[in-house]
Amino acid sequence: MKKLNLFLGALVTLFFISCEGPQGPPGLDGFDGANGEDGINILGKVVDIEGSFTLENDYSIFYEFPNSVEVFETDVVLVYILWDQTEDNNGDPVDIWRLLPQTRILDQGLLQYNYDYTFFDVSIFLESDFDLGTLQSGDTDNQVFRIAILPAESTTGKLDTSNIASVMAHLGVNEDDVQKIQID
Repeated sequence: MKKLNLFLGALVTLFFISCEGPQGPPGLDGFDGANGEDGINILGKVVDIEGSFTLENDYSIFYEFPNSVEVFETDVVLVYILWDQTEDNNGDPVDIWRLLPQTRILDQGLLQYNYDYTFFDVSIFLESDFDLGTLQSGDTDNQVFRIAILPAESTTGKLDTSNIASVMAHLGVNEDDVQKIQID
């Protein structure tokens, strides 16, 4: 008999819980909360520089960021070298970019294209285990580098920084937006 009373009590409770009545009066509005933070505004910059490594410039190419480009200490600066060109199916040239540092094995020894940066400038330089004066002009003259400035906020998450196309897409920069600069 106790089981029957327990069963009927549970059934009646379910009946009352599941019933709906008329909607009550609306409650009072709550206080407005604090405004949220604004979203991240990614303002990256991509620029191409062309220059030559010579004894006179100590086998380095120096690029100072112009006043129109604001680089913060927390930003990330990546440098790519135009390594080669190929053609697409239409016969149009396609640039092949490599993220620095890059090492070449030459007859003379190892040659490395490397860089360092501050929030004021970028220095691209050659390092080797041999006399740089023995390099062929193809390794030193009219070298093209692509510099990408990524705000610190944009480097969170999964970004393939070895792929310049991925970096440019992330920054919303297309090829026409890239400024070309000749370094003397």
